[in-house]
Amino acid sequence: MHEPRDRAVERKPDDDVILSVEDLAVHFPLAGGLFSRDRRLLRAVDGVDLTLKRGECLGLVGESGSGKSTVALSILGLQAPTRGRIVVDGQAVTDGPSSDRKALARTVQIVFQDPYASLNPRQTVRRTLEDPLRVHGVTAASEIEDRVATMLRHVGLRPEQAGRYPHEFSGGQRQRIGIARALILNPKIVICDEPVSALDVSIRAQIINLLLELKDTLGLSYIMISHDLGVVEHMSDRVAVMYLGRIVENGHWREIFERPAHPYTQALIAAIPDPLRHAPLATTGGDLPNPLNPPNGCAFSPRCRYAEDVCRHEPGPVLGTRPDGHTVRCWRADEIAGSGVLAATE
Repeated sequence: MHEPRDRAVERKPDDDVILSVEDLAVHFPLAGGLFSRDRRLLRAVDGVDLTLKRGECLGLVGESGSGKSTVALSILGLQAPTRGRIVVDGQAVTDGPSSDRKALARTVQIVFQDPYASLNPRQTVRRTLEDPLRVHGVTAASEIEDRVATMLRHVGLRPEQAGRYPHEFSGGQRQRIGIARALILNPKIVICDEPVSALDVSIRAQIINLLLELKDTLGLSYIMISHDLGVVEHMSDRVAVMYLGRIVENGHWREIFERPAHPYTQALIAAIPDPLRHAPLATTGGDLPNPLNPPNGCAFSPRCRYAEDVCRHEPGPVLGTRPDGHTVRCWRADEIAGSGVLAATE
């Protein structure tokens, strides 16, 4: 895989926001036990703010259980939020009527992690790509055939392969079919949920480069969900780091990877294999806390080597740099970042 390109110079000055997530929360009430009437609350997502600009790739990273996939499901309209507002391409979609779900599907689509499990083994590739078109009102056989053939070419497959079944393809080819299915309705936003983690290392770079090529060719905006920070660094314009349902750091990819200001972000970056690293970076121990019983104060404080008494009693404030919009939720972010002054934004 090539080194990350300098994406900052490629940004268009007239970029505008195509997706806005404001104070998103998703809480699940759970029964206390067999003989208990108490109900507990699982705060899977708890006050997330995100924006995505046209033509941008936003990396969303964090450990399993941090809430990344729940955010994605809410954006797709598949998980009703407890509170908050989601605006896609100027239209508020939160809790909209069922008719709006079809319109949302034409704007936002997803590429799943496992290309074999996400494809119907009893359907040919042609049927897999035709069905969404028919559901959304495309009935002319010639138009359907042309769009299927064009999309297969876009993802590096031949139109004559449309009559085959998923088991007749390799893992990388199946993921190309999954990408084609996500793009067949010409969406503007694509959520990539661990799109290469189930693939052989030898073909991951091919799929990543295909996604980047399609992003530029079709003018797509991406949300890249991944635990592989090497993939995120290569693809993303900006990166948002989630921990226990909240965004703890958000900024330009270079700032996140070169000057991380949150100890959790430091630990994630330290875990990236780097044979040229001469000195170990900050690491963290322990596991993600139980989301049913989160720690008081900053949720990361039990695992943080910088934690002070205030961290264990009060959630860290959101601090932001100027003018790049880099934000971090931490009491000691200015010290951890090593340079620069942070000013409170809330």
